[in-house]
Amino acid sequence: MSNYNVSNTTVNVLLGWIEQDIVAIPEIQRPFVWKSSKVRDLLDSLYKDYPVGYIITWQNPDARLKDGTVSHGKRILIDGQQRITALMAAISNKEVVDKDYKKKPINIAFNPMEEKFEVENPAIRKDKKWIPNIAEVFKPEFSVYKFVNNFCEINVGTNPDIISNVIQKLIQIKNSSIGIIELAHTLDIEKVTEIFIRINSAGVNLSQADFAMSKISVNNTYDGPLIRKSIDYFSHLIKSPSIYENIRTNDMEFANSDNFNKIKWAKDYNTNIYEPNYSDVLRVAFTFKFLRGPISNLVSLLSGRDFETREYKEEIIEQSFNSLNDGVLKFVDETNFKRFIMILKSAGIIHKKLIRSQNALNFAYSLFLLLREKGINGSEINLIVRKWLVVSILTERYSGSPESMFDYDIKRFAAHADPKEYVKDVEAGELSDAYWENILPTNLNTSVTSSPYFNLFVMAQIYYKDHAFLSKSITVQQLIEERGDVHHIFPKKYLQKNGYNNRGQYNQIANYVYAEQVVNLTIRDMAPEIYMKIVRKQISESEINIGDINNLDQFKLNLEMNCIPVSILEMDYSAYNDFLHERRHLMANKIKSFYQSL
Repeated sequence: MSNYNVSNTTVNVLLGWIEQDIVAIPEIQRPFVWKSSKVRDLLDSLYKDYPVGYIITWQNPDARLKDGTVSHGKRILIDGQQRITALMAAISNKEVVDKDYKKKPINIAFNPMEEKFEVENPAIRKDKKWIPNIAEVFKPEFSVYKFVNNFCEINVGTNPDIISNVIQKLIQIKNSSIGIIELAHTLDIEKVTEIFIRINSAGVNLSQADFAMSKISVNNTYDGPLIRKSIDYFSHLIKSPSIYENIRTNDMEFANSDNFNKIKWAKDYNTNIYEPNYSDVLRVAFTFKFLRGPISNLVSLLSGRDFETREYKEEIIEQSFNSLNDGVLKFVDETNFKRFIMILKSAGIIHKKLIRSQNALNFAYSLFLLLREKGINGSEINLIVRKWLVVSILTERYSGSPESMFDYDIKRFAAHADPKEYVKDVEAGELSDAYWENILPTNLNTSVTSSPYFNLFVMAQIYYKDHAFLSKSITVQQLIEERGDVHHIFPKKYLQKNGYNNRGQYNQIANYVYAEQVVNLTIRDMAPEIYMKIVRKQISESEINIGDINNLDQFKLNLEMNCIPVSILEMDYSAYNDFLHERRHLMANKIKSFYQSL
């Protein structure tokens, strides 16, 4: 049997299928991403009888019910959603939802004299040569005869026959042919998933998470749309609290649900540390509730697949939707989310720029939720999640094949009676003395400021409440919170003047330190031995010139906090490479101390 069947239908029939719910648009309430000009171009192509691509649908695999009968699911639109939504907006006058969850019309205007489409604007509304909104032409009560007479009356000199033919041609858009590729309902979920993620929609590669969201959206029996909206709205609300009123006003049905009450706290909460998108919410909820990693597994389970018998069963669909809903509600729970953020802060993560691995954050939250569900003591949860997060950053555990590692780790955490033991097992295997003494210092040999290893060093400084370079009053944390920048210990211009012209040389992260801008401006392009003499002089004479340190003990402590060797006092450019080598080992030791004290 073929994997798919190709046929043709008309715009009118396809829109009728959508209205009758024969073909389900998975996420009709999600933001419409096309620009209005692209809707205009689609109408122009249909008018000129140009091909506009295929719509791809797939019918759910037949699920066996408890009474032995077979359930035939509706067809899902898995590619072509933007085109269909555009047609519904332009022809059927349906409003779309923009990125701020405001409902808005997309009115496409048409000039019968020039046979030209345009997005409606104030100038067009005043110009009698234009039909401001072509949706009027497609209404059942529209009369071509009345329109032509009225148009020719207003636009003197126009030919009624020509205008009549043009309007008839415009109306024929609804009879334009659209190709339908229908994927066989007998296809394995894995094959459908592979087909789905290879399709491009508006230039963006679709993901398995998109497919899962589509599966969720079309299942009204088990509150799929409610689950999907909970995921989607929360992920937008946590980033843009201002959309709260738009959701409340434009989706009254959801606004009256318990799920809305469980996410609306986010409108009053501001975090710049963990801002999950819908894919993150879905991944975390799935990983901790199902103890699995691959999102393709979720698609299978939502379709009712029994992994042992390879059959599709309705009870698996029901169980999967119930578990997913519970996982999503635990993700968006105010107490859970805020406790997780506090754990991140307690590990020195006070800003999202300090942790670039969204996968590490996602697994850490999955782990947090799993441990809570297992009834682990709160302080133990804090310890385990903190240490595991740092381990996963140190080893870049989720950078290669995150789904397989998610699957491996979550199963083992779930199986261990004492999850701390699994952390210790990984620690023993991954963080040996060789790692701390050789591998980590080597990893610190980079010029990339977003390096996870430099971020770990900064996290350690925040954790220990370290002061900025040559400061006794301003902390590293305060500089980061105020968007302070890193500066060069060996000034960049000084190094360039002395032969270090390669960015990879002077921008080494072992040459970086958080310092107040006024300190950096005062140092300018001095050699370390020069500006350190000024600092020592101000300590002995109590005359402040660089920073605000006026005590020898404070000075020594500040160098120690920032992992700067005392030998810096006598260094010029000739000792730069020795300095980098020594400081990398000091930074590695600080990171080690930080990890072990968590």
